[in-house]
Amino acid sequence: MALRPDDAAAYYSRGNTLRDLGRSAAALASYDRAIALRPGHAEAYNNRGNLARDQGRAEAALADYERAIALRPEFAEAHYNRGTALRDLRRPEAAVAAYDRAIAARPDFAEAHNNRGNALRDLDRPEAALLSYGNAIKSRPDYAEACYSRGAVLWDLGRPEEALPCYDQALALKPDFVEARYNKGICHLALGDYERGWEGFEWRRKSRFVPPRGDLSGAPWLGDFPIAGKTILVHAEQGFGDSLQLCRYVPLLAALATVVLEVPRPLLRLFARLPGVTRIVAHGDPLPPFDARIPMMSLPLAFRATRATIPAAVPYLTAGPERSAVWRRRLAALPGRKIGLVWAGSPLRGLPRAEAMDRRRSISLQQYAPLTAVPGLCLISLQKGEPAAQTRTPPAGMVLHDWSEELSDYADTAALVDALDLVISVDTSVAHLAGGLGKPVWVLNRYDQCWRWLRNRTDSPWYPTARLFQQRSPGDWAGVLRAVADALRAGE
Repeated sequence: MALRPDDAAAYYSRGNTLRDLGRSAAALASYDRAIALRPGHAEAYNNRGNLARDQGRAEAALADYERAIALRPEFAEAHYNRGTALRDLRRPEAAVAAYDRAIAARPDFAEAHNNRGNALRDLDRPEAALLSYGNAIKSRPDYAEACYSRGAVLWDLGRPEEALPCYDQALALKPDFVEARYNKGICHLALGDYERGWEGFEWRRKSRFVPPRGDLSGAPWLGDFPIAGKTILVHAEQGFGDSLQLCRYVPLLAALATVVLEVPRPLLRLFARLPGVTRIVAHGDPLPPFDARIPMMSLPLAFRATRATIPAAVPYLTAGPERSAVWRRRLAALPGRKIGLVWAGSPLRGLPRAEAMDRRRSISLQQYAPLTAVPGLCLISLQKGEPAAQTRTPPAGMVLHDWSEELSDYADTAALVDALDLVISVDTSVAHLAGGLGKPVWVLNRYDQCWRWLRNRTDSPWYPTARLFQQRSPGDWAGVLRAVADALRAGE
């Protein structure tokens, strides 16, 4: 560059090197200079877009990719990168079209086939995604990420037995593939192979799915050393339903050591009633001293849980008796069988896969319309969050009682649930709450149901009072609700 200050190629190459070194500002200046010297430099626009995407500036990246494509319409990498930026911008349909352009320009573009599959998964089109992942593997047989993705979409399709060999193939190609080990563990759990399942599930702590807890001292414990006379911290992780399901192990742990429990604030009052908890702390509050620690989701591994040894006696959760009595008196004034309804979960905003899963597991209040034809029901909303607004427009003929504004946390919800005859819920935390309270609960499950409900069962080893209603085909909520209405009509 000192010898040829007008050499656009030198500035472009310098920008690439600076980007690799993490010197973003200098890299941007080099790309800008290359473009100023050669306005038709498509590669510089493309790589400047990559730099913008590195910095989380997806709109700027998209603009640069489109400039590159305008200069070179068959620029496969720019079409591919444009698709990736469009996925970042939550535009998966447009992303699929961009990947199609990249593949048309380069039919064996394995990464484009793979990411096309990812965008199709975002769109809840698993069969089409499966074809794309197959094409990626055909183009590049040693593509570990595509093997993993194929396993993940087979899981979406409710086919964990077929997903397992895909994860094995990915791990043969990339032994340190954390997400493949984690998802393989989930498949084993879904199939009831708890010995291998809990071991694999532990890999979540090294994956991108679970944020690390760098703020915790004390020795990690997985049942691998004596803790008698010690204080152990049990900290909640992941969703409310996970904690409500696995807090059953806390009393068992309390028989071995002094237990400090850290949970999200909405669970604080309910979990304070768990036997054996010496102290309970809300997330974000100062922790007392402790010797060892364990995430709540690791307790089954620490206790070497099998289906036969699940501590399934209920209730292991208890509601406040005074508040439950208040609800019983209020409900006694209403005729009919008292049934609580939940129709939607809480999506993890900004995570396309999580949002896609929530779309599969959640329904609308209108889809409970078949219940209006069943006599003798008194329906009560247990729904919280944005979907609770649907109570203002119930299905024609439905009388739905809504006291959700009085439910400030899970202890309040537990008191109302304790006064009900039955809870009907999609796969959300309230289903686990009802099961833990020992109340009859009917769980409405999507076709690709969560690992904890096992496969092809109508009962659950976790909750003796649960009855499972699973879709017979993806998206078939109408069939599920007909079965529920029939069961209610039969007095079950």
